[in-house]
Amino acid sequence: MVSDRYERGNAVRREVLGNAYVDRKTEQTHDFDAEYQRFTIETVWAEVWAREDLDRRTRSLITLALAAAQGNQEEFALHIRGARNNGVSPEEIREMLLHVAVYAGVPMANAATRTAKRVLAEEMVEGSI
Repeated sequence: MVSDRYERGNAVRREVLGNAYVDRKTEQTHDFDAEYQRFTIETVWAEVWAREDLDRRTRSLITLALAAAQGNQEEFALHIRGARNNGVSPEEIREMLLHVAVYAGVPMANAATRTAKRVLAEEMVEGSI
């Protein structure tokens, strides 16, 4: 049985990350990680991303900065696409990376910049931007 929290969280997740990503993740879910997927959808997406005190653009920039600062390039790449869906420009991503360089270190920002350049170039090829 699907809960209201799950439905609300999955709707927000689709709006931010896109239907193709969510469909792919849903198809890849197995018994082993089904409970974890439910937990993240209900907690991350329904309880945090759905809150109204910060808009999604702001949440996207915060998420990008945290992923870059932690060196989590896979999550950073995913959330670049989400940030673009939320109206964040490449220039704003570049400015956020300057903050990461100052507050989390140049090596983290260097790695994130390489990832951002790749993802943004892929978007241009795909015609998304």
